[in-house]
Amino acid sequence: MERKPHLLVVDDDREIRDLLAGFLAKHGFRVMAAGDGKEMRKALADRRIDLVVLDLMLPGADGLALCRELRARSGLPVIMLTAMREEIDRIVGLEVGADDYLAKPFNPRELLARIKAVLRRTQGEGRRSENRPAGILRFAGWSLDPLGRRLTASDGREVELTGGEFDLLTAFAERPGHVLSREHLLDLTQGREATTFDRSIDSQVSRLRRKLELDPARPSLIKTVRSNGYVFTPTVERS
Repeated sequence: MERKPHLLVVDDDREIRDLLAGFLAKHGFRVMAAGDGKEMRKALADRRIDLVVLDLMLPGADGLALCRELRARSGLPVIMLTAMREEIDRIVGLEVGADDYLAKPFNPRELLARIKAVLRRTQGEGRRSENRPAGILRFAGWSLDPLGRRLTASDGREVELTGGEFDLLTAFAERPGHVLSREHLLDLTQGREATTFDRSIDSQVSRLRRKLELDPARPSLIKTVRSNGYVFTPTVERS
């Protein structure tokens, strides 16, 4: 199944959020919406996002501050929106790391064209769109390097994982103590929703348990939560 790019629209104007979300969804994107920085951070923690459409004027932290925050931890593409037309605002927006800049009012088709262009450019450069901070995740004697894509045991032995297993373990380790449904895990690891008979997450969990657990039949790291999904139980430290 081909993965649809997942966009996050951050704007405190509900009418604009709804208009853009509906328009972009009709043109093949999956879309989430947020009204401020707090909602933006939650969306980024819960979902794998490919690009953020970020309004400059927001309650609390403004778009420039949020763009700086994003740039400090990831290469996630950002297109900034503003009602201000002054050249200085465009320059400042680009200086803090925005990939593109669009002044309101604008034609939604122009935003669509810019989104497609930014995604082509950033993905073509191999730039990582995951919103992952750098650092090693350590838990129960294991060391997981999300950027280097390495898993190391306490004795220094590197454990080989498939791409899907690695993405799934990273999703767990970045959300310890949270019950994650199969649908949520599919979205985080593959950017798609589960179908009725999709049990690929269960298969990958079984394989991870065989590689991580002392007793895969009685798992202590990745526990099943009946009718809800899975939870990653160990304490995780980032260094």
